[in-house]
Amino acid sequence: MLRNLFEYQDSLAVLNKKGSLREKLASIHEVITATFSYIDRIAVAVYDIDTDKLKTFVACCNGENPLNHYEAYLKKTPSLLEILEHGKPRVVNDLAIFSSGEHEHTQQIMRMQYAASYTMPIYQNGVFYGFVFFNSTQPDVFEDHTLHQMDLFGHMISLMVMNELSAVYTLSAALKMTGDIVKKRDPETGSHIDRMSRYARLIATQLADKYQLDDEYIEHVFLYSPLHDIGKVGIPDNILLKPEKLTDEEFEIMKSHTLIGCELIDRLLDNFGFEGLQHIDVLRNIAQFHHEAVNGSGYPEGLKGVDIPLEAKIVAVADIFDALTSKRPYKEAWSNNEAFMMLRKMAGTKLDKDCVEALIFNLPAIEDIQQSFSEDTLG
Repeated sequence: MLRNLFEYQDSLAVLNKKGSLREKLASIHEVITATFSYIDRIAVAVYDIDTDKLKTFVACCNGENPLNHYEAYLKKTPSLLEILEHGKPRVVNDLAIFSSGEHEHTQQIMRMQYAASYTMPIYQNGVFYGFVFFNSTQPDVFEDHTLHQMDLFGHMISLMVMNELSAVYTLSAALKMTGDIVKKRDPETGSHIDRMSRYARLIATQLADKYQLDDEYIEHVFLYSPLHDIGKVGIPDNILLKPEKLTDEEFEIMKSHTLIGCELIDRLLDNFGFEGLQHIDVLRNIAQFHHEAVNGSGYPEGLKGVDIPLEAKIVAVADIFDALTSKRPYKEAWSNNEAFMMLRKMAGTKLDKDCVEALIFNLPAIEDIQQSFSEDTLG
């Protein structure tokens, strides 16, 4: 019997507090294992419809996580495609049936000796957004009484993830509409945004081990990088669209787009009630500091080296690379090799060396992005 009215502790009270998705998932995992000790891993993968890729997003497990910074084409993953075809979760009480699978994710799961899995697709209003995975190192554990509980937790996790992603999508849409209202005031195309955001994800993924970046951070760099120049909506047309070189006075006005962007983001966060959105500092840093230079010659604050947030360094390299390799009214598109040489010349002065080399290391992925998001005839 409780000694007073407020003695009982809510085991999932952490979900009401500010914290990362991984921290909240860890709390859910702790509650689950108090009853179902054999649930060794919970993981979420999110789906990018534009590329048909599933990407690891957040996970919590006992011991080593078998999959970090991993992505795969959904169309090349028949076992997961089958889940969507049936429109139902999948129960596998003996993962040995997939032991001959050639995909990296299958091999890694087997290497960690997971023996059973329960996979739940994430939907919102009938639209597919990803999967929640429950794994156990013991076979034959997903019986009816366990599955009923996993259903509840699976939907809780799905709602938690969609709450985060929906807020990001809403904020992105609001910021994009702000730009559209003023008639596409920045001449850069939508394909530029598609490419540079994926270049940013490539760089972040390549740097993950060195900088201890988790998948949640990497995904937010991808989600937020398209908003890097949103402050340009506050720059007058005669400066933003000027084909000639800007005067010193005009350039000072142009530089203010970094601060305008941050102010606009803060106002929208306040208006939409998104102040608690995870990794919001990543968004602010991208908008405000993507024109800083590692030698201190950048703007708006003249930050140097390690004082520049990593996400801003990442976006700077991704943005410049796509500008170099894209056709503009004043220039032809450079080849990737030509652009790589220029990035290396800028490395250590304007750009971060690690970020430059991380991008260059991923040439096959770069070419895949360029093929998937080439300019249209109006671009």
